[in-house]
Amino acid sequence: MNKIKEPSVANTFYTGNVEDLKLHIENFKETSKNLYRYATRAVIVPHAGLVYSGRLAYEGISQIDKNVKNIFIFAPSHRVGFDGIAISSYDGWKTPLGVSEVNFDICKELSEKFGANINDEAMTAEHSIEVELPIIQSLFEGVKIVPVLIGKEDPVKIMEIIEYYYKNSENAFVISSDLSHFLSDEKAKATDKITAQMIETGNIAGFKYEQACGAVGVTGLVAFANKNKFSMIRIDLANSSEITEDTSRVVGYGCWFLYEGNKNDFIAKYHAGFTIDICKLIIRSEFDEKPMSIIYPQVFDQPGACFVTIEKNGHLRGCIGSIVAYRALITDLVEHAKDAAFKDTRFSPVKEEELPDLKFSVSILTDPKKIVFENEDQLMEKIVPNEDGIIIRDGDLQAVYLPSVWAEIPDKKEFIKSLKLKAGMEENHFSDTFEAFKFHTIYIKEK
Repeated sequence: MNKIKEPSVANTFYTGNVEDLKLHIENFKETSKNLYRYATRAVIVPHAGLVYSGRLAYEGISQIDKNVKNIFIFAPSHRVGFDGIAISSYDGWKTPLGVSEVNFDICKELSEKFGANINDEAMTAEHSIEVELPIIQSLFEGVKIVPVLIGKEDPVKIMEIIEYYYKNSENAFVISSDLSHFLSDEKAKATDKITAQMIETGNIAGFKYEQACGAVGVTGLVAFANKNKFSMIRIDLANSSEITEDTSRVVGYGCWFLYEGNKNDFIAKYHAGFTIDICKLIIRSEFDEKPMSIIYPQVFDQPGACFVTIEKNGHLRGCIGSIVAYRALITDLVEHAKDAAFKDTRFSPVKEEELPDLKFSVSILTDPKKIVFENEDQLMEKIVPNEDGIIIRDGDLQAVYLPSVWAEIPDKKEFIKSLKLKAGMEENHFSDTFEAFKFHTIYIKEK
């Protein structure tokens, strides 16, 4: 390598001492709050000084598939304004931990195919790329980097770049961005919560620079996730007050990783045991009358709707749930576990001596989608047995059946008739104001 970029922010954004830097990063590993490891190829991580946001950056970057050969770093330009995206002419970027080689072939292609321009001036004092490098160097041996600074650019361009290079499984992507800046701790948490929900739901219309300095990169990745029906899974949210203890002016930090599927599938695959265990523990705690502190993966802080079902000796013992996600899934899960045990009016409250005989299952719902129909025959045509959960509504009357009910009522017409009776309607009820919605569930059952 002939042309090496020397460190610009060593001893300011991170220590310039090799051994201290190694110890600092090792401490991130030891103090990690992350409760799982998933081999992703795209993450959103913060880029403040490592003492402030390094733990979150480590937790995000450590999720990247260890088999990748190239890591793109998309970061906002803080000091030099320009249009488009910028690359550098450096063969490698140096930190106290060594030199990361730049993939020159990809940089050349970014210039030819996507209009990237060499702008070493913008790279010189910029921290948003460099601060990620010590963590990358500590986790990946021999990986090449593709540093990309973002100026005034459309997020669609970032989405197109990610889409083009994501096809090669050797490529991974780090989106470097902090969240809110210099608000009070209370206002920052409220703002960052909104930002997190936009990232996690994919509803990024109106996403503003004030929410994240790397907004273009963030929304570019989310747009890519939306297009491919992938999900952004939260790892953690925090802000600088955790380190400084100054709550008057803070900077927000968050980290997410890209999951090739939907959030509910992810929970069922990686956290089925936790989902059932928390239901059992929360009911147990009601009898112990002791406050219960719950440590849970941050994905459960994302909005979610669920039903908790309790069975005893193969018979229903309680079932309560939500059909629309209006609060954090962990809250929905805990409250419905308690309600199913103690507030289902069809049954007496669960007694402590029953606990060993209870079995739990949880259905996590997708957002309901309205079914368009003009008559009941059209409604029947649009219902898929064993897959669709159904909600019906007419005025103040409403009822819902989970997809699991198809096992008991496999005929479509009988299914809807039964649902109407549950809602308090006549079994042949139909009107101009009659509505129906469908949803799917991920079903998690105690083994």
